[in-house]
Amino acid sequence: MAAQTENLRDLIGPVRVVLWDFDGPICRLFAGHKAERVANDLVAWLEVRGLHGLLSGAERDTADPHAVLRAVDRRHPDSDLVAELEERLTQEELRAVPSSLPTPYADPLIRTWTAVGARPAIVTNNSPQVVRAYLADRGLLDCFQPHIYGRTQELQYLKPHPHYLNRALHAMGVAPAGALFIGDAPTDCQAAREAGVPFLGYARNERKEKLLSDAGASHVVASLLPLLRVVRGEG
Repeated sequence: MAAQTENLRDLIGPVRVVLWDFDGPICRLFAGHKAERVANDLVAWLEVRGLHGLLSGAERDTADPHAVLRAVDRRHPDSDLVAELEERLTQEELRAVPSSLPTPYADPLIRTWTAVGARPAIVTNNSPQVVRAYLADRGLLDCFQPHIYGRTQELQYLKPHPHYLNRALHAMGVAPAGALFIGDAPTDCQAAREAGVPFLGYARNERKEKLLSDAGASHVVASLLPLLRVVRGEG
């Protein structure tokens, strides 16, 4: 525990800007509105339109709605089809907001870190509209405005592309070394590495921890509580 505290203290020492992934470190967006069902619905929507052949077998069976969206965009980039599919996903994400669950300790960590001078931003593959709806419900929107960088119809910029991180760094006037990105997926780790931003992985279970470790994350926490304690100056 003492070693983890010291490591976290060293990691956050230079931090002026905290970049947060949304679904994972801040909340479980699909806790009550399952991502697998959303992915299945997107696949079914394509099939009804005779577009079943756009997807491989693995893509049709995925539990990740973003994987479906990416697959269609690879075959038909910048098309009306992709725009409509992206809008359908946004509406599904909005429906998920009321049943989403906050990540333990995320709310007080965001408020405390902001109060002691760090500036937060969100970089996410989810729709910014969805992020704003969730943050408004939690009373956190003022902490982040206007720095919410998320999915547009330019799907080539979804993480692991570092585009959203670079946009945030440029807008907030901070060098990569002065920021920290908190994410829960290998794509987050890769985006941070390509942007040159230090990375802290959040893994709520052993499976996610292994995925992050395999992706090269050297700092991973199973709970945000140790980080909150360090930000508070405890321990």
